[in-house]
Amino acid sequence: MCGRYAASRRPEDLTGLFGVEKWEPTETLEQDWNVAPTKEVYAVLERPVKDADDQRPVRQMRALKWGLVPSWSKTPEGAARMINARAETVHEKPSFRRAFAQRRCILPADGYYEWVTGAEERQLEEKKGKKRARKQPYFVTPADGSVFAMAGLYEFWRDPTLPGDHENAWWVTCSVITTEAETTPLAVAPAEGPGALADIHPRMPLMLTPDRWDTWLDPSHTGVDELRALLEPPPGGLMRAYPVATAVSNVRNNGPELLEELAAPEESTLF
Repeated sequence: MCGRYAASRRPEDLTGLFGVEKWEPTETLEQDWNVAPTKEVYAVLERPVKDADDQRPVRQMRALKWGLVPSWSKTPEGAARMINARAETVHEKPSFRRAFAQRRCILPADGYYEWVTGAEERQLEEKKGKKRARKQPYFVTPADGSVFAMAGLYEFWRDPTLPGDHENAWWVTCSVITTEAETTPLAVAPAEGPGALADIHPRMPLMLTPDRWDTWLDPSHTGVDELRALLEPPPGGLMRAYPVATAVSNVRNNGPELLEELAAPEESTLF
């Protein structure tokens, strides 16, 4: 799954990398090393510019809320549960299938966090029952330092409690597409710990390699078979993973120190 990630790249770097034609500086977000559900995040997408004479799709970067609200929802209350869409079923699930066909995006990240519980902690958790073992967080990122381009979907939702001209009448929300975690060896693995992403968690965000960006973003591509072919995982061996401090587990903590690599996983404790 993807429940937390880091996004510290500056907008001017992202617009150049993704060939963005339209970007509103008023949507600039603070650097965020602990992105959690319901926060605003950068998304690269293609659609016509509102009220423009030329209605051809334009590549834009927008600030969207992470946690997709389907257009037919009566309320936005379920957004925090819609942060991920499974690649295997995204084309058929009512919450995602229309967005999959028409509203796809890329969510740029430095990488994502995932938590793993060691064997000793799992045994203790099973014995104690009521206590929850402390899980060791790992940061997963491209080994070559490039941007982690996560496949995403976005959707529009109209708040029926507000007048149409209200600035908050429309919500634009997004979700990260996930796939089965790689079982191939990591490009760079920690000295102690997992040797593959599947050893950390069975799911991972789907990373789009640059050769898929244009087709994925192009809204003229609506064929299910063509789009599903883009959901094939990238080649293995592109990622590295390393342990980071458990401070990232608290959403109130935020800063570049969260990405600092630990020499070894933190000592096991319970909370």
